[in-house]
Amino acid sequence: MRALVFTPTPVRYLAGRALTRLAGVTGWTTAPVLALRAIPRPPLPTAAWVRVAVHLGGVCGSDLHLLRLAMSPATSALASVPFVPGHENVGTVEEVGAEVQGLRPGQRVVVDPLLPCAVRGLPLCPSCAAGAYNRCLRFADGLLAPGMMIGACRDTGGSWGEAFVAHAAQAHPVPDGVSDREALLAEPLACAVHAVARAPLPADGWVLVVGGGTVGLCVVAALRALAPGARVLALVKHRFQAAMARRLGADEVVAADGKGRYYGAVAEVTGARVLRPLFGRPVLRGGAALTLECAGSARSLDDALRLTRPGGHVTLVGLAALPRGVDWTPIWLNELRVDGAFTYAVEGEPLGRRPTLAVALEWLAARRVDLAPLLTHVYPLARYGEALATAAGKRDGAIKVALAP
Repeated sequence: MRALVFTPTPVRYLAGRALTRLAGVTGWTTAPVLALRAIPRPPLPTAAWVRVAVHLGGVCGSDLHLLRLAMSPATSALASVPFVPGHENVGTVEEVGAEVQGLRPGQRVVVDPLLPCAVRGLPLCPSCAAGAYNRCLRFADGLLAPGMMIGACRDTGGSWGEAFVAHAAQAHPVPDGVSDREALLAEPLACAVHAVARAPLPADGWVLVVGGGTVGLCVVAALRALAPGARVLALVKHRFQAAMARRLGADEVVAADGKGRYYGAVAEVTGARVLRPLFGRPVLRGGAALTLECAGSARSLDDALRLTRPGGHVTLVGLAALPRGVDWTPIWLNELRVDGAFTYAVEGEPLGRRPTLAVALEWLAARRVDLAPLLTHVYPLARYGEALATAAGKRDGAIKVALAP
């Protein structure tokens, strides 16, 4: 089968970094850490697994961080190379193991890509036993090579190839009436639902969403679905992101101009004051009661801390890794509470102790959210360089970019 294979070595890392610096995102077309190859179809690890033929594999912001070589080195301990990237997926069951029940060849599925204890054939660790399998203690143990998820484990493959394998328990049937294009958005929607469900939604004040990419827009949609009375303010970079944020339910949208002038607009919406220090960026007194940071850049993280009111809460959703130039003063000066949200789990109330991905698929089937417009570009594997450049550069109004193996 054909697949994109990520094979980093120290020399390839240095060459890849040089290419992306010199050529920008177009350097990914020939980046030596990623190549389109012919490889064997991955075998089923046990009789409880299935193989899935990929229809669409999404390009996630975390994938772009990986290919920019901007991920924290700490995450490399929870991966095994070489691997086929891609964890956002929708496809058809191609083969089922002898012990699999409830799934059949030809059935459309979305696969939960996380690889916790149960998938690895291990007794449940305390996190998995509590339903928080996204915090599994054994992502590097058991019958599989290390890897937090499909798309970072050499034994499973990923959705940037023609097929990958998954434990039957990970596969969620796609409801009738939900197209492949919609089903691909179930995974980022699940990330958003998990972040919103565990955040302290304020009884008063504004909820600020920083970032207008796929996850940020899904967070806006999840807020509107879970907290219809919330006042939602979206801080985005591009006009097309602003239009989509309004379409998904944001009450107000502010454009980030890159020069800090948007602080005044956020202050006007939230009733805050803008103060000017001797030098450096503006300071807000007041701001959002809850901020969900969904971009993962140093600038967006700095904004999230500065634009949250004293005593407020900041949730990091955007996979910030090694930010530079972030002023941590607001955390202690304003007594902010800062936490993180990673992927999804078994959610509690009001979602009924169910896997977040199942909730996301149910919402899509019930038209509780309409995310179909978020998938803006689809490319064949052979044009992966163009796909990655489009996703990173937000070319032609790109929001979600996908590969179609």
